[in-house]
Amino acid sequence: MHDVNQAKESYYLDAGAWSRGWRLLLAGAAAGWAASLYGWATDAYDFHGSYLVNYLFFLSLAWGALFFVMIQHVTTAAWSVALRRLMENAMATMPAMTLLFLPVALGLNTLYEWAKPGFLNAHDPNMRFKAIFFSQPFYLIRSGIYLAVWSVLAIALYRNSVAQDAGGSVDGAARARRWSAPGLLALTATVTMAGVDWVMSLDPHWYSTIFGVYVFSGGALAFLAALTLAALGLQRLGMLRRAITVEHYHDLGKWMFGLTVWWAYIGFSQYMLIWYANLPEETTFYHARFASYWSWVSAGLLLGHFVVPFVLLMPRAAKRSRKVLGLAAAWLLIMHGMDLHWLVMPSVHPHAFHIQWLDVATFVAVGSSFGLAFWHRLRRNALAPVGDARLAESLAHHNA
Repeated sequence: MHDVNQAKESYYLDAGAWSRGWRLLLAGAAAGWAASLYGWATDAYDFHGSYLVNYLFFLSLAWGALFFVMIQHVTTAAWSVALRRLMENAMATMPAMTLLFLPVALGLNTLYEWAKPGFLNAHDPNMRFKAIFFSQPFYLIRSGIYLAVWSVLAIALYRNSVAQDAGGSVDGAARARRWSAPGLLALTATVTMAGVDWVMSLDPHWYSTIFGVYVFSGGALAFLAALTLAALGLQRLGMLRRAITVEHYHDLGKWMFGLTVWWAYIGFSQYMLIWYANLPEETTFYHARFASYWSWVSAGLLLGHFVVPFVLLMPRAAKRSRKVLGLAAAWLLIMHGMDLHWLVMPSVHPHAFHIQWLDVATFVAVGSSFGLAFWHRLRRNALAPVGDARLAESLAHHNA
């Protein structure tokens, strides 16, 4: 614990830096929400499409954080302890993200074909079972369950970690594992179901049994990219300079490289099975995304979301370079946003690739709100779990 106390000053964010960040995020939230509400009032259709994309972008960072926190607890990993509080601050935004689901809930009739009056009464034999599943009350109940499960897990794990800092939780590590083991099962089930409900059901006739895993894998990769940028940013502010070393960045690089391959594998598996079966009810998803300008976005995802980061992160030296990792992380976040746009927008604008001002406005609105929830906790507690007995081992972590 001596090393922790010696570097204690680097575990707390400077009050001036915190205030400047808070004011900037607050201004962004005010401007973003003002523009978004104007867009909602004047063009509800485009607003809800743009909002869903950006809500999923930041929500995926929160559930990715929750996933990795629980993975670290279940595996009793020591290398990541120095980074874990940043993960915990990101997952603790879940209650705020629950509130931000309200515009999605209010836009069901605009976003989802199945929610429009009379749709489920059509004489379509393929919709008889789905008519039970696609009802607005059932959709909202399911969504409430997903968000409640994520929020309960996030807050329970966050409070447990903070209690360790204060010395009030002797068996904190064991308690975290007891939450995390079943929590991982619950998170995996609910995230995959949410992907089906919130994204796949935009086209109620189409289905894919692997779609939820595809959405989950993209969020996990995006969170690691965001975590890398957050660590680099805090170190530029003078925080965690001795706690997060090149060895930790090396492991983050390995995780990003591995999940890049995993995302591509899941995406290819879905495409290959649908292509091979060649069933009309399955191929509609790709028909829409291989038509017109959407075909360029599809090709861009293959190149930008897989080939570029795969080649960039393959060398060992790249994983140990802060500049390369920062570039790769920023690129992967851009590609994640492009991927979500590719998943959602062909259902909103099927005939052409469509970027508009509401995409920017809703990104700023949701992103600033997410940032405020994240930034708020940076002031309240240490930037690393200083009460965790494995922190010293994490500080001394070295890759072979």
